[in-house]
Amino acid sequence: MSKPVALSPADRLRLETVIGHEFAQKERLDRALTHSSARSGKAGNYERLEFLGDRVLGLCIAELLFRTFANAGEGELSVRLNQLVSAETCAEVADEMELHRFIRTGADVKKLTGKRMLNVRADVVESLIAALYLDGGLETARGFILRFWEERATRADAARRDAKTELQEWAHAKFAVTPQYRVEDRSGPDHDPRFTVTVEIPGVAPETGVERSKRAAEQVAAMKLLEREGVWQAAPAEK
Repeated sequence: MSKPVALSPADRLRLETVIGHEFAQKERLDRALTHSSARSGKAGNYERLEFLGDRVLGLCIAELLFRTFANAGEGELSVRLNQLVSAETCAEVADEMELHRFIRTGADVKKLTGKRMLNVRADVVESLIAALYLDGGLETARGFILRFWEERATRADAARRDAKTELQEWAHAKFAVTPQYRVEDRSGPDHDPRFTVTVEIPGVAPETGVERSKRAAEQVAAMKLLEREGVWQAAPAEK
């Protein structure tokens, strides 16, 4: 069986310190950091670990959200989950840990810190989670995930993705229809306009948003409808 590219003892010590876990089976950490381009053979790279790590991450994040947001509906929890397990968030964690310093790649994979390599950094984080799970069990993996995701999970904007996209997906799933937006009014001078937009879904009371652009007003209307229907938890009022 092909083996992954091994870390140097110094790199291993530095990385285990950042992770907070000393691996009993060192090869697991090596494999989690070895890209297929490193010519280690299919069995020696992180692809299988990535598959497992994705599921472990999803379980631990779902558990965290379920415990933290006791009043949140399934819709809001799903939005939060999708954002926290996304490639963008996983790559953020990789960058926070400076994992690009330890990833083993072939000469054809360049600039691991660039946007083009975002998925590679995200994949390595998931692979690392799987390696932790296999080496130390679920509690070890959960401890790592909480360390790097708990603060991210409680940010005020963690459940706020594009409101129109969220409303469209909700309307399709619940009613098999697409929300319709209508401009009710445009007022104010050209340099400071105000658009009033109503969003309608058959069988649901409409909502209206007012903003300085049509798109922004649509977003406000969609957000208000999502909050009213319990898909999103309403943000607390500012004091």
